[in-house]
Formats: sequence, structure tokens, C-alpha cells
Amino acid sequence: MTLMLLPDISQSIHDSMSHMFGLQLPIIEKLVRPILVYLSLVVLLRLFGKRELANLNPFDLVVLLSLSNTVQNAIIGDDNTVSGGIIGAISLLGINWLIANTLYRHPKWTRVVEGKSTVLIRDGELDPKAMQRESLTEDELISAVHRQGFTHLKDVAICQLEPTGNFYVEGHEPDMSERQHAELLRRLDQLTSEIAALRSATS
Repeated sequence: MTLMLLPDISQSIHDSMSHMFGLQLPIIEKLVRPILVYLSLVVLLRLFGKRELANLNPFDLVVLLSLSNTVQNAIIGDDNTVSGGIIGAISLLGINWLIANTLYRHPKWTRVVEGKSTVLIRDGELDPKAMQRESLTEDELISAVHRQGFTHLKDVAICQLEPTGNFYVEGHEPDMSERQHAELLRRLDQLTSEIAALRSATS
């Protein structure tokens, strides 16, 4: 009885392995599909601006999460095998490594591919044209500034949206009189502490 079951088990294992690893699409197609989708997404994100990467509101987050599901079938095609997934992953990682390595060797191309930073606030003043170009509202920008630890726009020397979607915010440095005042207060505090210690020692 056991010997009669062996061919069935062997056939079942063979079918399972074939279903998991037997490619349903040509290897060249499995390699090209992820590359085309990758390059298309890079171009689209470049065209539609940096706010998508910044995740400024729930709508931006929904768009990014939906993108992965939208392009999934374009990447894998009619192939759900393990081998197909591995080949697709290799293709994606390979094109990403190639572009990153190329940009590292040719820094001038980085600005062409990623774009450049957009200055949104300068010396506490908003730039309406830059905000319109990046589709940013004043409330969204103020919220981004608050997350960087600044209470008022007047405290911001410069705020710019980087190509990566991150906000770079730099505050005004205190002028000489403010630094001198702060140093004077520090020394007064130190002197007060020393006097209090002397009184404690003599009493």
C-alpha cells in the first residue's frame, strides 16, 4: 500500500515545485518589466513634485500606498511564482544600484534626476510662488516648521523642501548683543551659586 502511494507523493511534490518555481513568463520579460515601472515612477514623482514624498497629509500617503498596488501587476505580469518574484526583486535592486552608483560618480546628474531644493521661507517671509509650485498651503508649511521646533515664522532664516521630500529649516542666529546678554546672565547665575555656597560654608 505504501509503495503504491509513493508515485502519487512524488508527483504531488513535482507539481508543487513546478507551480512555485516554474516561470510562466520569459526571463527577459521578468527583468524588463520592473525596470520600466521603476523608471516610470521616478519620472512621474519628478514631474508631480516633492510633496508626494513629504507625506504632508493623509491623501499623499494614500497615493504612495496605492501606487505599489497599482503597478504590481505591471511588474509581475501573469507570474506568481517564487522564481518570478526573486527575478523581479533582483531587477529592481539592480536598476536602483546602477542609478545610485551612476549619480555617485556623476554628482551633476543628481540635480537633473532628483531636481533641486525649493526655498519656501526666507528671513521669516513666505514665498507664495514657490509654495504654489510645490502645491503647499500655508498651514502645511507652518506645521512642517513647527515639527522642526520653531514656534514662529519670524524665527526661521530659511526653510526649503529638499528633493527627497524632507524639510530643511534653519533658524536665525542670535546677534552679538543677545549672545552677550545670555553670557552675562550665565555668569550672574554662576556668581549667585558661588555666593550661596560661601554663605552655607560660613554659617
